[in-house]
Amino acid sequence: MLSIGIGEIQKNCSIFSNLTEALQIIDKRKKQVLAFVYPLQTQSIVDSLAGKYKDKIQKTDLSFQEIKESAILSAMEEKYGLSS
Repeated sequence: MLSIGIGEIQKNCSIFSNLTEALQIIDKRKKQVLAFVYPLQTQSIVDSLAGKYKDKIQKTDLSFQEIKESAILSAMEEKYGLSS
C-alpha cells in the first residue's frame, strides 16, 4: 500500500489515473490517515470479498447503472405500491 500526503496530490493529480494498488492519503502534520483510495477493478471482486459465501452470490452481467436503476424501481414499488 502506498502512502501519500495531501501536498503531493495537489502537485500531481495524475496519480489517480495510473493507480494500480491501494493508496493511503495521510496528513503528515497530524500523522492521521485521511482516506484510502483503491484502483478501479474491471474483474469481479466477489471471490475475494465473499469468502465462504462466494458460491451463494449470483453473478450478473448488468452494469452498475442498470443495477442501481433496478434497485431504485423496486424500492419505489415497495414504498409507494407502483408497478412498472
